[in-house]
Amino acid sequence: MTQQLSLFEVLARHEGIDTEYKSARGGLPKDLWETYSAFANTAGGTLYLGVQETDDGPVTSGIPDVDKLRREFWVTLNNRQKVSANILQERHVSVETYQGDDILVIEVPRASRSERPIYIGVDPFKGTYRRNHEGDFCCNEAEVQRMFADRLDQKPADSRILEHFDIDDLDDSSLKQFRNRMASRVPDHPWLTEDDLGLLTRLGGWRKDRRSGAEGLTLAGLLMFGKTEAIQDTAALPGFQLDYRERLADDEATRWSDRLTIDGTWEANLYQFYQRVSQKLSHDPALKVPFAPDRRSQSDAHEALKEALVNALIHADHYGQGGIVIERFKDHFAFSNPGTLLLSQEQLMVGGLSECRNKSLQKMFQHLGVGDKAGSGLNKIRHSWHAHLWQPPSLSELFRPDRVILTLPLISVMPEDVMGDLQNRFGDAFKALSPDEAQTLVIAAMEKQVTNRRLQEMLTLHRVDITQMLSGLVEKGMLEPHGRNRGAYYTLPTVLMSPTSLQAEAISSASASQRSAGEGASSAHNSAMSPHSDESSPHNEDIFPHSEQSSLPGDLAMEENEWAALQEIAAPVANAKRVPPDRMQDTLIELCRGRFLTLREISELLQRSPKNLGERHVARLVKAGKLELRHPNVPNHRQQRYRTVEGITA
Repeated sequence: MTQQLSLFEVLARHEGIDTEYKSARGGLPKDLWETYSAFANTAGGTLYLGVQETDDGPVTSGIPDVDKLRREFWVTLNNRQKVSANILQERHVSVETYQGDDILVIEVPRASRSERPIYIGVDPFKGTYRRNHEGDFCCNEAEVQRMFADRLDQKPADSRILEHFDIDDLDDSSLKQFRNRMASRVPDHPWLTEDDLGLLTRLGGWRKDRRSGAEGLTLAGLLMFGKTEAIQDTAALPGFQLDYRERLADDEATRWSDRLTIDGTWEANLYQFYQRVSQKLSHDPALKVPFAPDRRSQSDAHEALKEALVNALIHADHYGQGGIVIERFKDHFAFSNPGTLLLSQEQLMVGGLSECRNKSLQKMFQHLGVGDKAGSGLNKIRHSWHAHLWQPPSLSELFRPDRVILTLPLISVMPEDVMGDLQNRFGDAFKALSPDEAQTLVIAAMEKQVTNRRLQEMLTLHRVDITQMLSGLVEKGMLEPHGRNRGAYYTLPTVLMSPTSLQAEAISSASASQRSAGEGASSAHNSAMSPHSDESSPHNEDIFPHSEQSSLPGDLAMEENEWAALQEIAAPVANAKRVPPDRMQDTLIELCRGRFLTLREISELLQRSPKNLGERHVARLVKAGKLELRHPNVPNHRQQRYRTVEGITA
C-alpha cells in the first residue's frame, strides 16, 4: 500500500543531487546502475529502493521480497561485465521498515581518485555517469579522459616534460625573485648554492625521464616561471588564463574597481600572479575583522586568503577551461579553478589527507611558506574564519566545465538583531554560553532548525562534541529535540509544540499577570520587577518569545484542553496516509478559526511536512483571502502566524 513517508520529509530527503528514490516493485530498476555510477563519480549519495517521489513528497511503494532484491543487487554489483567496480561494504546496504513497508537503503560513497571512473558495462566512454541537480548524465570522452588522468598519482600532471621548450622560455626575473624569497625564509638552504638549472631541477621544474632518457622543462617549471607567450603556446597551454577581479565600488555602473589579467604588461606566470594578488589581499583596506575574541590581528585572516589563493593554483587542472579566477566582492571572496576535487568535501574539511594534482607546484610554493602538504590547508582557513565569527567557507564543485569554487564570506554569523532577540529571550543564560553554543542558537533562530550535520559545516567541533553540546542546550531549556538518529533536529523552544510547553507557558503567563497586578502601573520589565529576576518560577519566562502576540486570546495563552481540541479537529487528517487537497484545506481553516497558529504548530497537529503544508496549502489559502497573516507587512517574519478570515466557512 502506498503511504505518505513523513520520515523522509523530516529529513528533507527529496530527490536531489545526493538522494534518489526508486520504486523497485518489479525488481532492481534498470537505471539503478546509472545512479550508482553517477553518485560514485560525483559526491556520493543515497538510493532508496521501495520509495517513489510524488508531488506530496516521497511515498513508500513496498518491496515484495526485500531479501531477494538485496541478494540480486550484490550479485550484479560484483559482476564486472555489469559494473566496473564494487566500492561498497556491507554497512552501506541496509533495510529500513516504515509502517510495514520495507525500504532497501544503499549509501554510495564518492569513489577515490584511483577508483574513478566507475562505469556501467565494459566501455568507460559509454557507461560513465555523473550527477547534477537535473539528474544523472553520461560523461563525454574528454571528461572520462580527465578521470583517468587524475588516477595517475605517481605521475602528476605538472611533471610532464615539454618537448621543444627550454630554459630560455623562462622569465629570469621571476626565477631570481623566487630565489630571493626562498633565501629570506631559509638563508642557509643548500639548494640556494645551485645554479638556476640546478635549483629548477630540485624544485621539479626540470626533469629527466630515466626510462626514456628524455630531459627538459616540465609543465610546473613553465607555469611557475615561464614567459606569457611560452605558456600560452599551442604546444603548452593555449587556454591558460589568470584573472583577479575586485568589485567594491558603490556605483553599479563600475564593473570592476580593480582587475589584474593577462594584458601584456607583466609576465603572466603563477609566481608573478601570486605575488601581485597576495599583495592586494594583504593590504585590503576593506577587510575588517568584525570580532576577535582573542584579540588576534587581521594577519591570520590574510594568511588564510593566501592559502586559498595557493590552493587554487596548485590544485587546478591547467588543461581545463576557464583558468584561475579570483574575485573580491564587498561581502565575500571567491577562488575558482578548473578541475574537480580529488578528495571528498568531508575529507577536505577534516584534513589530514593530501591529494594534489600538481605536486611540483605544491613543492615550489611550500618553499615560499604556503601550500600546506599535510592536507590541513582548508581546515586552517575554516578555523581562521570561525575565529573571526564569519560565516564558514563553502566549497562547491561544478561540471561542464569542471570547476571548483571556494567561497569565503565576510558576513558575521552573529547578526546583531538576532543576538538581541536571543538575549531578550534567554537573558543572562544566553550571555553565559560559549561562542559555539551561542552560534548554535543563532543558526536555530535564523534557519528555524539546526542539525548535527549542519553544525559540522558551521563549527570546527567534532560531531561527538556537537552531540554533547546539543544535549546540554536541551537540558538548559534552550533547544527542543525532534526526531531520532539521523533524522534528529533541534528548534528553539516554542509554545504550542506540545501540551507540556503549553502548560509551562500558562504557568509563566499566570505568574507574570500576578506580578503585573501587584505592581499596578509599574512596567513588568522594570529592572527591579523584571520577570527575568523571578527565580522562584520553575519555568523562567526568558525561554518564551516576548512579543505583542502574547496578549492575543487563543494564542500564547492557549490552555492544554484547547490544544487537545485542536488535535481532535486535526485527527482525521493526521491519521490518514493521504487526503484530498480540499479536505486538507477545510481542516486548516477549522484549525485557524479564531486563533493564530504558526506553520510548525499546524504541521505538528496535521502530522505533515511544514514545507509541503506551506507551499501547497497555506500559501494558497492566504492568496485566496481565506487566511490572514499575523505580520502582514513581514511575510517571512520568524514568528509568522495564520488565522482564518472572519466569515470564511470550510
